[in-house]
Formats: sequence, C-alpha cells, structure tokens
Amino acid sequence: NEATNKTVELIDVLWLKGNSIIAAFEVESTTSIYSGLLRMSDLLALQPNLEIKLYLVAPDERRNKVEQEIMRPTFAMREKPLPQVCGFLPFGPLLDNLKTLTKMGLVSSLKPEFLDKIAEYFPSEQER
Repeated sequence: NEATNKTVELIDVLWLKGNSIIAAFEVESTTSIYSGLLRMSDLLALQPNLEIKLYLVAPDERRNKVEQEIMRPTFAMREKPLPQVCGFLPFGPLLDNLKTLTKMGLVSSLKPEFLDKIAEYFPSEQER
C-alpha cells in the first residue's frame, strides 16, 4: 500500500532477494537513533506480519543511546517488541567481520543471518 511504500522509501538500506525484502537497515552515524527506530516501528505497524530482519547500524560508542531509545515503551511494548526484533550492529564488529569475509572471498554469498552473530538484541526488564 501507499503508506508502506513511503515508509520503505525512507529506510536507509534494503537487502533484496529478487523482488523480496529480506532485511532492512537504518544507519545512524550522526543522525537521531530515535528516528531510525521510528521508521522500523512504522514498517512493522503497517505490515505486522512482515518477517524480515531489522537492524540499526551505529558507531560502537552510541550503544547506550540505542539501548535507551529502543527500550522506550513505544517500541518495547509493541506486540512484536522492537528490542527483540531489531538488532543493533555496531560499526566496529560489523566492519571487522566484513573485512575477514572479503579476504576469504565469501562476501558475495552472504545471507543476513550472519549478522545475528554480531547484532545485539536488548532484553525486556522481565528477561534481565
């Protein structure tokens, strides 16, 4: 629908397989963490049955800000809590892994699942 298309157009990076989106990334190096998470939340609100990987990519030193923002009730109290479905990918470990995979010649055959080894998900208060 039109609202979903407008939201998708605002997302920084989409990983496609054919015509299907298999992962979405918001890259927040200097911009607001909140706005990136809001776009991810909007996407899930518009397409609640959407089963794609979601990631927020940011500098390592912004980890605490990512956790602070993603744990806000508007994101954490959704039916699909954003802290559980949107992983944080810090620049450092992501770039290190990509360099290694490039040297090994494996980058062209990557699937988004490899990112779950790098991504951090934030547990709810009950899970802590």
